[in-house]
Amino acid sequence: MFPTCQLWGAFDATEMLGVIAFRDGWIDQLYVLPSAQRRGVGSKLLQVAQREFALIGHSSATILARCFYEARGFILVKETAGVRYEEKEPDALYRWARHE
Repeated sequence: MFPTCQLWGAFDATEMLGVIAFRDGWIDQLYVLPSAQRRGVGSKLLQVAQREFALIGHSSATILARCFYEARGFILVKETAGVRYEEKEPDALYRWARHE
């Protein structure tokens, strides 16, 4: 997926339900099948990255993704017009920091 990332997946007995790709301080991809959403799959994958790093950033475009990250303690840092991305959709940069 991304050569510099750690890649983790979540599985049930028959299929992969979701995947997270992350590197030092950044989540490149977090995806959960629509049929597996709202079952804790994304939260468990996110916790893998949170155990590895004390500070994580991620860019999110959809309202559902923004709600997901905000509910898990990520703070909105900046909103952009999305010009850096292929889709050219507005997005938001989020940051999470471990509190010790």
